[in-house]
Amino acid sequence: MRRSLSRLAPAGIAILALTSCSTSTPPAPTASTISGHAASAVASVTQHPTAAPAVSRPTPGSPLPAPAALVPFGRAAAAGEGAWSAAGRPVGGRPAVYETTLVPPGGTLPAGIAWMDTGLLSARLYSGSLSPGGGPYRYTAPVAPSQAETLVAAFNGGFQMNTARGGYYTEGRMIVPLRTGAASLVIYADGTVDIGAWGRDVTMTPHVVSVRQNLVPLVAGGRPTKLAATVHWLREWGPTCGATGCAASIPGIKHQWRSGLGMTADGALVFVVGPALDPLQLARLLVRAGVVRGMELDINPEWPVFVTYDPPAGAPAAPGNGRKLLGSSIMQGPGTFFEASWQRDFITMSARSGPGA
Repeated sequence: MRRSLSRLAPAGIAILALTSCSTSTPPAPTASTISGHAASAVASVTQHPTAAPAVSRPTPGSPLPAPAALVPFGRAAAAGEGAWSAAGRPVGGRPAVYETTLVPPGGTLPAGIAWMDTGLLSARLYSGSLSPGGGPYRYTAPVAPSQAETLVAAFNGGFQMNTARGGYYTEGRMIVPLRTGAASLVIYADGTVDIGAWGRDVTMTPHVVSVRQNLVPLVAGGRPTKLAATVHWLREWGPTCGATGCAASIPGIKHQWRSGLGMTADGALVFVVGPALDPLQLARLLVRAGVVRGMELDINPEWPVFVTYDPPAGAPAAPGNGRKLLGSSIMQGPGTFFEASWQRDFITMSARSGPGA
């Protein structure tokens, strides 16, 4: 699917609307395009270094400690806000995924947050005919019955490669050359993962099986990156289209559906998705959930999705036993990853075997 750029010029200021599958990059925005809460945060965020601390990779099969409850952002908590609940099928009798919601700072609508135990779960990158293209691939939609037997969760990948400003490596092939400094999700042969800037935090090794790059790092050193708190975030992580498309009559919307992914210091994987987020809000949500290195994934209403599967004991994952994070507000659903027509890359998290699993 391709989308065109739309232009809005209120008060004589042109703002380009970039989608996750457009074909060009907008110029840097003027200072008037940054939101008020982001502007007030520039000084407090940019004075701190963003050198990334070490991230542990858990021993496969050994569970991580369950996450602690999250503190809401400067307001009275809504019912259940910040409290984790188990989601998806258990692994070795233990929850492997926990979910909660938080309202971002400066926002009014809750974002969904999922915490994944990478000691109990093994990651895999599935590739699509549209993103990244260049197939055929062994792992592509639909999820095969043999893989559905252990599937616990699945979530969207990033921008299409023509706007991702990064590369893509999988199944022993360099589909798009990897770019130094790009935000990178790295999956290793044992199913463990890491996230960071390519060439600094993560590099190619014989154990790497997949690298999915997307834009530049959003969180480093346990804080939003300096760029996320400046007016230049619009160029780096994109405003979005309106809710129904990118026609000339629909303005670009910077507070829009966004998804992000990050690693905690002990190696848990955290996914965030929300309907009215700018990049700094997304970064702050990731940090509040314990992320020390993080990246934006996809944007716009059609693409962000996180699904957990909880089939009866001994049964495979299937659309009928899947549940969406944030429920009906998400456009894609449990059946997305089981559709042969699905053309975009995504990541699965599956139960692994081993001690405690």
